[in-house]
Amino acid sequence: MNEDVQFILDSAKEGMVDAIKHLEKEFMKIRAGKANPSMLSSVMVDYYGSDTPLTQVANINTPDGRTISVQPWEKNMLQPIETAIMNANLGFNPMNNGDFVIINVPPLTEERRIQLTKQAKAEAEDAKVGVRNARQDANKEIRELDVSEDLQKNAEVDVQELTNVY
Repeated sequence: MNEDVQFILDSAKEGMVDAIKHLEKEFMKIRAGKANPSMLSSVMVDYYGSDTPLTQVANINTPDGRTISVQPWEKNMLQPIETAIMNANLGFNPMNNGDFVIINVPPLTEERRIQLTKQAKAEAEDAKVGVRNARQDANKEIRELDVSEDLQKNAEVDVQELTNVY
């Protein structure tokens, strides 16, 4: 197989893998009723003027199945952490007790379940679009190569097989 074609296949595979990894990361944010530290993985805190992931400015624990505790490494970060969690629109109401921020994870309501289902479907659709775009880009690059028609068709079949895997 032509090394240009192999390069295109590899880059398409990389794009598809990235789309799936992003989907997995987004699914981790969707909570199923049990407290999980990864629920806060997307929260960015204003740390001395720059947005920093919450995990880099605080220790996140789950003392029980319904509670998340966030203990900042610097006490002056309590208020920015609380604000960042509220602004993340995760459906949490953080409480600041002076030492750490406590988040009680409410049980899922029917309305929230429907909302989470819609969110999961939207994320899955975004991943499909990402895989589809990687396939289209690869096919376009293959058509632009100066190779025989047979090699071109075989490469397009390989791209489709790769797409079917993802």
